[in-house]
Formats: sequence, C-alpha cells, structure tokens
Amino acid sequence: MTTLLLARHGLTHLTGPVLAGWTPDVHLSDAGQAQAKALATRLTSLELDAIVSSPLERCQETAQAVAEGRQGAEVLTDERFGECRYGDWTGRPIAELVKDPLWPVVQAHPSAVTFPGGGESLSAVQYRAVAAVREWNERLGPKAVYLVCSHGDVIKAIVADAMGLHLDQFQRITADPASLTVIRYTPLRPFVLRLNDTGGDTAGLRAAEGSEGEDGGENPTGSDAAVGGGSGTT
Repeated sequence: MTTLLLARHGLTHLTGPVLAGWTPDVHLSDAGQAQAKALATRLTSLELDAIVSSPLERCQETAQAVAEGRQGAEVLTDERFGECRYGDWTGRPIAELVKDPLWPVVQAHPSAVTFPGGGESLSAVQYRAVAAVREWNERLGPKAVYLVCSHGDVIKAIVADAMGLHLDQFQRITADPASLTVIRYTPLRPFVLRLNDTGGDTAGLRAAEGSEGEDGGENPTGSDAAVGGGSGTT
C-alpha cells in the first residue's frame, strides 16, 4: 500500500488574482514561506521515502522546506507534476479571464478544454500526472510514503482519478495553498485518506505493519470502521 502525500505550494504574490501557470521566477511570498515551514513542521514525525516536486520555483521552495532537516533528503524533480500549460491565459488576471467565453467551459466541462495559444488540455494534464504517480508508486514500492509538491489543478486531477470521478467533476475538489491531500494506493483501488488538510497530525499516515493484503486488505485505509461503513460489533 503506497501512500502519496500531495502538497500544494505555498502562497505567492500571484496566487489568487493571476493565473501564474509556467510564468518564470514566481517565488513564495513571506506568507507562503511561513506556510511551507508550517507544512514541514507538520510532517516532521513522518518518515518520507521520497520528496518529489514540480520544476516551478514555488513548488521547489515548498518541497525544500520539507526536505530541510531530514538527513540525506533531496528534492527530486518530475516535470509531469508541473502546472497546466495555460497558453495565452498564462499571467492574465482572473478578473479578466472570467469574462472569456472559455471560462464557463473550464468550470463546467473541463475535459473539453484545451487552452488557446499552444496550451495543454486538462485531460492531458491529468494523464501525465496520474502516469507519474503510478510510476513513482512502482519505483518506491508498496510500503512507501512519499510527498509530491504540485499545483492546484494537477492535485485536483489526481484526486478525481483516485475517486473514480470524471474529470468534469474535478472543479468540485479544493486544494488550498500548502494543503495536504493523502491517497493510499492498494492493489484493489486508491483510497483518499485526507483532502485539503491544513492542520491535522500526520504521524499515523504510514500504514501499520501487516495491514496490507494481496487484494487490498480487509482494512486498507487503517480506519476503525468496519468494511462497508459499519459501526463495529453488534
């Protein structure tokens, strides 16, 4: 059972008012640096088998905050976790983009969207990101716990896949700056353990020894609830 921790980067001066995309030299703001340090503190008690990041500076800086203080830890870069390439939308104010005829399509039918001016389709973003997750799961092994620092739309696309949702539903998912989303991948199916978590303890996110099973286990999430959502013994 491989456990994936998805962290969104901390705040930048563009987060919120501008669609940054692959705009170069977008670094964490003072608030974003504080968020990254707080995330690192939350993860101190959890051993990580790898720390992987989008190549963009805001993710690299967030991931580096987590790596600091961990002996031998390094930040590995995987471009497949990079932000969607928004083409002509890159760097434009959100207040301007909401007036574009493509905006409601992005919100209601994102699987149909390819961003203008040589941008990516959101379907392609999901495909590359999920493929990267599967590859890292295989590389690190079934007992691994690892962190990927990425971007809001990328994280939402991975979560939608894990939950068996069509990409058109991914706008119902939220990934705030410096939030933590946790997915456990078993041979049977993925399980979303946490979503958009900004304050919970992380010490128990490594699965207990002996809890895995060839078919995904009877209790692959580590929950006290009985299989099927029961309330325990009767």
